[in-house]
Amino acid sequence: MTVEETAEPHGLIKDDEVAELRAQVGIERQLREQFHEIASADAIRHFAHGIGDTNPLWLDPAHGAASRFETNIAPPCFLCSCGMPRSIGLKGVHALYTGSAWTFDRPVRVGERVVTSTRLAELAEKTGRFAGRQFLEVDEAVYRSEQGETIATMRSHCMRVERAGAREKGKYADLRTHLYSTEELAEIEAAYDAEEIRGALPRYWETVRVGDELAPIVKGPLTVTDMNGWLLGWGGMFIRPHGIGQRWRKRHPAAYTLDARGVPDVPERVHWDTEFALQSGLPAPYDYGPQRIAWLSQLVTNWMGDDGWLAELEVQVRRLNLVGDTTWCRGEVTACDLDGDRGTVTCAVRAVNQRGEETALGTATVELPRKPA
Repeated sequence: MTVEETAEPHGLIKDDEVAELRAQVGIERQLREQFHEIASADAIRHFAHGIGDTNPLWLDPAHGAASRFETNIAPPCFLCSCGMPRSIGLKGVHALYTGSAWTFDRPVRVGERVVTSTRLAELAEKTGRFAGRQFLEVDEAVYRSEQGETIATMRSHCMRVERAGAREKGKYADLRTHLYSTEELAEIEAAYDAEEIRGALPRYWETVRVGDELAPIVKGPLTVTDMNGWLLGWGGMFIRPHGIGQRWRKRHPAAYTLDARGVPDVPERVHWDTEFALQSGLPAPYDYGPQRIAWLSQLVTNWMGDDGWLAELEVQVRRLNLVGDTTWCRGEVTACDLDGDRGTVTCAVRAVNQRGEETALGTATVELPRKPA
């Protein structure tokens, strides 16, 4: 018998499991296995390096000590390494991450412990051309200090789709990976060299105008090595090696599928396993949605400087970012407002690939310091 004949069927949306999942709506639970509980200097460094962010506010102790925070702080999206919301249900049904909305109340300082709780906020049935019947799942995570103070809130959403349906109706079926010329690679390298980090130089609210562009940053061409770097900082949800993974699989057998050698492996391998990506209706492995959102947060923090504050970030992930794709993160100021003595700036942000397609689109709200009288 072949591997396919001996494998148990996975990835089917079943009405009883939908009802079981829907019963979880609104139930809050504290995460028991956070990848990061403490924002140590090492944990912050690994996450920052995982997204290619060299901002000294995260990494340089002397720079952090001289800042208004008097210490290093973590990049805003570091918190997703302290726990991503994920419901229990729809066993083996593929989840395509479609975006998140963050509210950042205060920074995470180096050495601080983070306590994360999550809940399923919404479950809605949809029909799409990618995979037919599917479900929009909205989850919420609240990140708190040990004392119970809210640090940030994140609402994330994903589409739960059947892999077989995606394979039959996949909108990416005709997409091919990109072959780069020497000139294209030189342009990308020049963009890396030109990256600007505002740092300690204040960007005052009074100096900003609607239409101002945020200095762009580039990510790519995406490689599996880039994904490994991201996982070193973020942690992944199914990365459990050897006996630890075997014991977890016994508790959650439907979370695994058989690979080409008949070995159970995690569905997360769609991000690095070309064969499994093809089986899921995709032309190649692709990045993690939160990874791209973290890139867009870096675009904003590079621009605003140490004295700015990223208060809100909402991003929709529109298309997959395949291995081999290059992502250009861009943004511009769309509004400048005053709330008493507080100056806020709204920015439109987006991720665009080498084909000119917008793969992510969102808005960021930034608080900037006022010029001294």
